[in-house]
Amino acid sequence: MSLTHLNRRGEASMVDVTDKSVTERSARAESCVQMSADAFEQMLAGQNKKGDVLATARIAGIQAAKKTADLIPLCHPLALTKVQLDFVLERETLSVRILSFCRLAGRTGVEMEALTAASVAALTIYDMCKAVDPAMVIGPTRLLEKSGGKLGHWRRAPDLEEE
Repeated sequence: MSLTHLNRRGEASMVDVTDKSVTERSARAESCVQMSADAFEQMLAGQNKKGDVLATARIAGIQAAKKTADLIPLCHPLALTKVQLDFVLERETLSVRILSFCRLAGRTGVEMEALTAASVAALTIYDMCKAVDPAMVIGPTRLLEKSGGKLGHWRRAPDLEEE
């Protein structure tokens, strides 16, 4: 398998997707932010001094997905038709699990957009809560599922601890 983002001279190069078929493509990704009990309770109670943490993180994630090509040098600018962010509050681990979903009809996948959305939402949560807990931990950030294109459907195998 050759590296698709290198030309014959070994230089970074944007992949030409002109001849690829337009298909429906989607991707799901996740990230997680683990924090102190104080930061978690303050976020839940809506008492964060910077405002509504999750609403702000949702907007930041959506904006980030739309700007992925501006952030990742060889990504194609995409006309996303759907970007969704959901948050699962896990009190037992004092963490916020961020789930992102991106979809479009296009010639290239949306994995990077889903990963960027989840990552920037996590960074936003960190930014809004860092005054209470600068020791928050972000991660893992990972692709969960993708569909469309030549490779079709792919789904991450469940972790042993999730089974």
